[in-house]
Amino acid sequence: MTAHAHTSATDHVLAEVRNHIGHLTLNRPAGLNALTLDMVRSLQKHLHRWAQDADVQAVVLRGEGPKGFCAGGDIRSLHDSYKAGQRLHLDFFEEEYALDLCIHRYRKPVMVLMDGFTLGGGMGLAQGCDLRIVTERSRLGMPEVGIGYFPDVGGSYFLPRVPGELGIYLGVSGIQIKAADALYCGLANWYLDSDKLAALDEGLDRLAFGDHPLKDLQGLLARLGTQTLGDAPLARLRPVIDHFFALPDLPSIIEQLRAVSIGDSHQWALDTAELLQTRSPLAMAVTLELLRRGRHLALEDCFAMELHIDRQWFDHGDIIEGVRALIIDKDKQPRWNPPTLAALNAQRVDQFFEGL
Repeated sequence: MTAHAHTSATDHVLAEVRNHIGHLTLNRPAGLNALTLDMVRSLQKHLHRWAQDADVQAVVLRGEGPKGFCAGGDIRSLHDSYKAGQRLHLDFFEEEYALDLCIHRYRKPVMVLMDGFTLGGGMGLAQGCDLRIVTERSRLGMPEVGIGYFPDVGGSYFLPRVPGELGIYLGVSGIQIKAADALYCGLANWYLDSDKLAALDEGLDRLAFGDHPLKDLQGLLARLGTQTLGDAPLARLRPVIDHFFALPDLPSIIEQLRAVSIGDSHQWALDTAELLQTRSPLAMAVTLELLRRGRHLALEDCFAMELHIDRQWFDHGDIIEGVRALIIDKDKQPRWNPPTLAALNAQRVDQFFEGL
């Protein structure tokens, strides 16, 4: 068993090959392993090298520390780049999406450990992987609307492909889900107790690969985990969510959430309406349109659509104000533009999609 590691003390991505498996570890635990452009480039470099290395049979992605796989992109640095008139916020998304697409299209099996927080850019890395593992500590979500942004990193592809309207609900509300819901939604396909992660690593180090590395990895997971968990909250709410989030636009969704009682879900509906009132009206409306379009588009076209909106969003969207209110000043009082859905005209939303 040969191990060759390429790391230095300051490396934010640790890379090592053990037993024909390339291990990539996001190593910024203090920042919940949020992605910088250097990390994106490092991941891309190793994946490219291993794609051509016959000795490497599979890849495993994980985050350092117990708190999270990856809490998204390093959004503060993008805000600062924009404010300083620099290019980072343009380059970052282009290269991040190329990395995400590379994982979706990778020829060798990729396993990801979505232990702890897996949000935004972390979901972008994970959703292209063949084996997506959650634990009891997992918290998955696309929380972008909370900072005046929209679900990107392929979210316009993978969210609308979640059963019914659940993915639309997740994207427009920005809520986080736990393991049982992640499996129910198809955003994860294996569950392992976190105390089995050490046994998983031992199993990976001892695995004898045959002609079908993916089957070999699945066999190992089948001994340690499960593919279904009972009692997914979203399974119970599914008929209700399918009703409300198929309505034509956000004002009708919120109005109906407040007015209509379906079964015993009325408190959930009122809470959801309240939550939506705190999100950026523009970001929610663009998200709804983005996800509904993405439902009918190929993966590459979804990334192209997201990039097209990115290029306009720092100038014309709500992200600069969202980052100010939630990350920089931390007053948690974002002044969204416009402040209400009632003040948002359809043309403002449509403009972001012009020229696609």
